[in-house]
Amino acid sequence: PEEVVAFLEKLDVKKFYGVGKVTKEKMYLLGIYTGKDLKSKSREFLEEHFGKSGSYYYKVSRGIHNSRVSPDHTRKSLAAERTFNENIASELFMMERLEEIAKEVEKRLLKSKVAGKTITLKIKYSDFTLQTRSKTLPLYVSSKALIMETVKDLLFQEKMKDSVRLLGISISNLNNEDKKEVKPPPDKTIDVQLKLDF
Repeated sequence: PEEVVAFLEKLDVKKFYGVGKVTKEKMYLLGIYTGKDLKSKSREFLEEHFGKSGSYYYKVSRGIHNSRVSPDHTRKSLAAERTFNENIASELFMMERLEEIAKEVEKRLLKSKVAGKTITLKIKYSDFTLQTRSKTLPLYVSSKALIMETVKDLLFQEKMKDSVRLLGISISNLNNEDKKEVKPPPDKTIDVQLKLDF
């Protein structure tokens, strides 16, 4: 998928899986600011500066990943939702609640060490009718910011038919990483999980 590789080249390195504050600053000092900069470096250069993780960064900048799915521990989705004491009609208030829900989803993704491609917005109206709106992304995501970008699009996809009693966010099509795989440095900030299926 050339379009995915092109997307990676434009991406700030801090958006790559495993690149937290410390690794980001080190990359910036080395003149590596984007996926394109990362891709321009040799495997030897990256391994010299980042150890075993250098090989990982070399591959991921080229859209290559060799993770395996563990059949005995496959989680299908992660979700969080909120039921409100009073029905909500304001889309501004809905966005505020969704920010809180997305933060909880992010927390659960990080705890489970997974990321997903399909984001679903769940809406239960005051008359108890349920509606879901979904979107599948070209790459795996796990951060609140990127989840909210999609959720916002889904929320304003069409006009609300009534006030809302419940809102929920779920993320599916998870990568379910092999726990034995060599991981990048254990930085806590994980914005985008770039795992591409070829």
